[in-house]
Amino acid sequence: MSNQQHKRNFYDQPLKIGTRGSPLALAQAYETKERLMKLHDLGDDAFEICVINTMGDKIQDRALSEIGGKGLFTKEIEEGLLSGEIDIAVHSMKDMPTELPKNLEISVFLEREDPRDSFISDDYSTIEDLPSGSVVGTSSLRRKAQLLAFRSDLKVIEFRGNVQTRLRKLKEKVADATFLACAGLNRLLMQDLIKPVPIKQMLPAVAQGVIGIENKIGNKTIFDLIEPLSHKKTAIQMTVERSFLAVLDGSCRTPIGGHAIIREEEIFFHGEILKPDGSIVHKDVWSGPISDSKMIGEAAGQILKEKGGKNFFG
Repeated sequence: MSNQQHKRNFYDQPLKIGTRGSPLALAQAYETKERLMKLHDLGDDAFEICVINTMGDKIQDRALSEIGGKGLFTKEIEEGLLSGEIDIAVHSMKDMPTELPKNLEISVFLEREDPRDSFISDDYSTIEDLPSGSVVGTSSLRRKAQLLAFRSDLKVIEFRGNVQTRLRKLKEKVADATFLACAGLNRLLMQDLIKPVPIKQMLPAVAQGVIGIENKIGNKTIFDLIEPLSHKKTAIQMTVERSFLAVLDGSCRTPIGGHAIIREEEIFFHGEILKPDGSIVHKDVWSGPISDSKMIGEAAGQILKEKGGKNFFG
């Protein structure tokens, strides 16, 4: 479809981009808008950013694992897609359930940002620097389990909220340290805070650092507009990682790490599952051709599921 046709379709009625309202979610939505503007030579008036408040944003006083997991950040946005209130939705892929509502698809993955976690502390530079008994705040069961697996002498407390809220809590000395995604800090232009934790020490969440664009299946006009943004290598990584997660039925209730690396035509996938208290870790590396990406992820998930046994996450 030509740029002129896109302009005719969206000049009078802007393309409505749905997003959560946090500074990071908005940064991701604006990045998507700017890429589309540049790609199709469209003006700012061809787009409208629509902020949708999700249940996960409304409930801040309880752990995600207690109130429903990943779908808490997507349900209301997806309802907006299905009703036609918005045309596309921009998501952090690590927040996305592996099963999507009928008639919706993630058709575009933007190029992956830095997938690593960043150690954040006003007083210490690394995890190893933390004195015994230090308090670390995180709402991620994965980060909690990984931290306790090699620093069982630390105390981990619940730490909900967006990036700014968690940084404020650190200033208030609610905790001595926390973790934030390097990708989010890069997108918020807060690179000065980044102290990356090596992937071999803390395997990222599945899909960490990836922006996904969700749309209604069958709307060719929308698909043709957004599809050129898709990054092939990132899409292959997402096939592996999300296939792995789907087998494990992964959500915010389960400590799971997974990261796919592509070298030429081969995939190397690192996956792990952990007991919530970090007392047991099962992990391994799988590899194979990129043509087998889905199969590699599923096989890795099945192997770790069998290793963990029926009540591993209980």
